[in-house]
Amino acid sequence: MNKQITDGRFIGCDSEYDCADIVIFGAGFDGTTSYRPGARFGGKVIREESYGLETYSPYLDRDLTDVKIFDSGELELPFGNTEKVLDIVYSSAKQILSDDKIPVLLGGEHLVTLPAVRACLEKYSGLHMIHFDAHADLREEYLGEKLSHACVIRRCWELLGDNRIYSFAIRSGTRQEFEFAKKHLSPQINADVPVYLTIDLDVLDPSEFPATGTPEAGGLRFNELREKIKTICETCNVIGADLVEYSPPYDTGGISAAAAGKLLRELLLSLNTQSKGIKKHEKL
Repeated sequence: MNKQITDGRFIGCDSEYDCADIVIFGAGFDGTTSYRPGARFGGKVIREESYGLETYSPYLDRDLTDVKIFDSGELELPFGNTEKVLDIVYSSAKQILSDDKIPVLLGGEHLVTLPAVRACLEKYSGLHMIHFDAHADLREEYLGEKLSHACVIRRCWELLGDNRIYSFAIRSGTRQEFEFAKKHLSPQINADVPVYLTIDLDVLDPSEFPATGTPEAGGLRFNELREKIKTICETCNVIGADLVEYSPPYDTGGISAAAAGKLLRELLLSLNTQSKGIKKHEKL
């Protein structure tokens, strides 16, 4: 693993690395954020605020203390060098995957998803992606930059190809992005393929989740997203996941931190139900 700073672990995630089935790692980067910055602090605050939660989920009747999860803290990332940041995230995800564990990435902005997907694709060549977001993120470039959070799903499509990305709750983008999605993305997913799950937290309605860089009205409710995460993990072979775009500077009263932490708990416990079966799709 790359050098990391341990800012405290997410509640209940105190297993040792060697025996863990799931590994959390944080990428506090928001160098391409196009509107309101601050997502670099997201993972740290989610961990700090998690101690206001219970380890037990009444939705799932499962407890984090019964699950083998290692929280490795925040990666040490350089300022002003996007490509180096992405390389560090890629190397960390690759190491976790090589040790037959499920990587769960905490952003940071959405661009950090790209290197995690690249690492997963190298291990699971039949990889597909499920994408929750308010924004299409399918631009070819944004203000001349191809490595931008506004372009991350386009870059992932370049890795995965047609009909292997499934986007949900999208409600913002250019006309060209929506036309591209109709041509190249798929409305259905085959449950027999390895899946990377990426959750941009601005998919939630800003009335429930205001603390994000680019809020968009008309989003999902907390319980809708929680149920969808549960269903996906029960029906698909999720081999990696992330939560991104929580921006603490806009979190008056800690409303969004509480939601993000609870969603992370539900994601971790839902992933654990199928973590033993992830090897069957290697090298498809």
